Amino acid sequence: MSKYNILIIEDHPLIIEAYKNALERIKSKNDGLEFNITIANNCDDAYLEIIQAEKKQNLDIIFLDIKLPPSKGGEIISGEDIGIKIRALLPSVKVVVATTYNDNYRINNIFKNVNPDGFLVKNDLDPKELIFAIENIVKEMPYYSKSVIKFMRKQTSNELLLDSIDRKILYELSHGSKMSELADILPLSGAAIERRKRILKELFNAKSDRELFRVAEEKGFI
Repeated sequence: MSKYNILIIEDHPLIIEAYKNALERIKSKNDGLEFNITIANNCDDAYLEIIQAEKKQNLDIIFLDIKLPPSKGGEIISGEDIGIKIRALLPSVKVVVATTYNDNYRINNIFKNVNPDGFLVKNDLDPKELIFAIENIVKEMPYYSKSVIKFMRKQTSNELLLDSIDRKILYELSHGSKMSELADILPLSGAAIERRKRILKELFNAKSDRELFRVAEEKGFI
């Protein structure tokens, strides 16, 4: 018997059900195949599961949604941050990213920060393709949905990549933090933070803070 311990990090019940149905279909086609499924609906619960898995070394595959409710303290902003922690704490676990974001900026950022074994844009998927994707991951083969493959074909060396500090600046400012408060939160001086903010406006072609936050949110960075 082959048994796989799976963690689904997802906050939408319909998507969770789609994963469960796909896993059940795969199980029904393969005698002796078992899936033990755990669910986490937000960043806090996901991080707790990852910490426990690091101690027990009992996880095989993680399905990771990128747009998740942030942690209560704001230290973990999204599923991308969770993915970075997974790679640091559970390097041998297969990570399958699933997201609604399909623009080049966001896909590039996820590839560089998380380097997933599978990358699914939800709008690309139907039940049949989801089953095929999971079967590939179980067989130790990578799987990318069509939007991701399209990106990979177009990828160039000058794609925008925001680091964790850029994203933290966007997150804090968009949630009401003042520039004067960021120096207490980030390992940067006020002048360095102001310089990063100015560069972010140039990158996103934003003339105001409000426009910067709107475009960053549309791109999926906050």
